[in-house]
Amino acid sequence: MFKKLITLFKLGRKIAKSDILKIASKFKKPPLAISILFQILSISFEKKEQNNLIEDDGERLSRSLESMGTTFIKLGQFLATRPDIIGEELSLKLEKLQDRLPPFPINEAKEKIKEDLGVDISNSIIDLSEPVAAASIAQVHKAKINDNGTIKDVAVKILRPNIKKIFNEEIDAMMLFAFIIESFVKKTKRLKLVEVVFLLKEITNLEMDLRFEAAAANEYAENTKNDVGFKVPEIYWNFTSENVMTLDWIDGISIRETEELKKRNLDTSKIAEDIIQHFLRHAVRDGFFHADMHQGNIFVDNSGQIVPIDFGIMGRLDKISKRFLAEILFGFIQRDYRKVAEVHLVAGLVPKDVPIDDLAQALRSIGEPIFGQEVKDISGGKLLKQLFDVTEKFNMQTQPQLLMLQKTMVVVEGVARKLNPNTNIWTTSRPVLENWLKETKNPINNLNDTLKNTSEVIKRLPEFPQIMDKANQALTFLATGQIPQNSNSYTALNDKKSEMITFRNQSIIGFLILVIFALIVF
Repeated sequence: MFKKLITLFKLGRKIAKSDILKIASKFKKPPLAISILFQILSISFEKKEQNNLIEDDGERLSRSLESMGTTFIKLGQFLATRPDIIGEELSLKLEKLQDRLPPFPINEAKEKIKEDLGVDISNSIIDLSEPVAAASIAQVHKAKINDNGTIKDVAVKILRPNIKKIFNEEIDAMMLFAFIIESFVKKTKRLKLVEVVFLLKEITNLEMDLRFEAAAANEYAENTKNDVGFKVPEIYWNFTSENVMTLDWIDGISIRETEELKKRNLDTSKIAEDIIQHFLRHAVRDGFFHADMHQGNIFVDNSGQIVPIDFGIMGRLDKISKRFLAEILFGFIQRDYRKVAEVHLVAGLVPKDVPIDDLAQALRSIGEPIFGQEVKDISGGKLLKQLFDVTEKFNMQTQPQLLMLQKTMVVVEGVARKLNPNTNIWTTSRPVLENWLKETKNPINNLNDTLKNTSEVIKRLPEFPQIMDKANQALTFLATGQIPQNSNSYTALNDKKSEMITFRNQSIIGFLILVIFALIVF
């Protein structure tokens, strides 16, 4: 525990000497005690660097967090999704935060590969390049591998040395700080700061097991192998471990490079439509979708295919949720609000005693204003958010997987509209939803689905079933911002709290003994 205090002191000095508190205070004022504490910690005889006056507050805040390393980058990214804690304005500023750090040396990368994969396998990796991309948790190298006599171009993703140890030590210190704040500033209790920090720890630790990401990519590739114009890089399992992941190298253009795409005579309007349709198809057909589809994670290869990368965050929908999603979106497209209300009741998402006409009326209040908007302003993701807000009043059960999908849909629509600002979300979505609903109503296909599900386990990499369980756990954590009470994580959180309460009590008793001893002696 004393080691945590030392780590906490170091982190406190980092924060105090940066611009973080000053900038954040403009958006949400911290408690007076916190301000005084950081003013004390900021005392330094070193000359402070001059800030770039051209940068706005969001850029300065992001730059400060980036300069402080992995733990602060991950904390900033996580807080950007929690406006309930830091406020809407600060949350928007943190969305500018980039996940990047200077690369670590190539000789360390080679040592990590040898240590994890063994000498024989590491010798089969040829021409390992200098890092081509470096983020807070891992970096990527281009290389060639000898795959059973065939030389292939690959990307090798390698975790940073000691990243798990450093991150967990720092995040445990932050958890202690959150506990101290909650103990002395009673108003902060409602924010559940300890739970927030613990949640970040659980999610990031899952991300730091590259077998988890590889298993997700493998399943995603199996599901989409027959999708025309869409390709998931192949995973090479002999060259993959907890700390190293090897997959196909993609020669292509990031979709953020709109002008370059146009120069190559690629139809950006078609790419925008395809991205939305593939995303919806994967959600309603497969129940397994890429949940981090921002511009940096989507490429177009030399043959014009859409290629996603970075499979650390994936979403999963069960059969009821897939049906629910397709029916409600299609119901809104047809403006059949009673049908949407019936789906809620049949799926058991709202209590059976909810008056269907009242629910249909509430749904109409969401749908009709949307159809009066310009095409460029209509968002399926925002529609789902409004839907969840309204149906919550009818005691709709929380659906973590649908919340994750709604958040991702907003990102996907944003990506599509950067390629083509006039992308019509409804016209683009309609054929995917219509076709899937027709297919699932066919009894022969329903029988085929049952038979297919029997063999599905074979597809999902039998040597890592526990990792796929963690995927669903991470999805719930990310979507709801809560730790389920029946999970192992909830037990671990309570153990952490007990440990910190014991430390606090022992510290108080120790301090009282010291005071009594001083009074007796002096």
